[in-house]
Amino acid sequence: MAEYPCPEASVPRKSWPLKRLVAVFARDGYTDRYAGSRLVFPGALRALSLLLGEAFPYHPNWKQSATHPAFWELYPTIDHVVPVARGGADDEYNIVTTSMLRNSAKSNWLLDELGWPTQLAPAAPGWDGLVAWFAQASASHEVLRSDKAVDRWRRALL
Repeated sequence: MAEYPCPEASVPRKSWPLKRLVAVFARDGYTDRYAGSRLVFPGALRALSLLLGEAFPYHPNWKQSATHPAFWELYPTIDHVVPVARGGADDEYNIVTTSMLRNSAKSNWLLDELGWPTQLAPAAPGWDGLVAWFAQASASHEVLRSDKAVDRWRRALL
């Protein structure tokens, strides 16, 4: 089974505060650095789910049957380029923004083991991940002002 080495078990790592996540997302231009696709600020996605209701559902535990598939492709998250379980550092130099879908697929693999390009995609020029829209919408809509998740993301932006 040398062709399919089993990655080591995950290594515990510290949780990153939302402000730190937002800084990484902004640094990477809300771009999936593995694929080059545009991602959307998590607060904006949550706001859209509240405003659009059943047309764009979201489940807090990411239950697939209750979450719109676009969340998996558009929701930014961070990924360790060299997984911590494989000796990578848990810091900004080893972190990139990627989608939830791609992060799940990568798991604890190295890029070359997956056949993915080792050169990271550039940030999408001029793309803000709908941050400007989110700032305006979260101040104007009562349903957004009263939502705790939206408020956490709004405070993380400040």
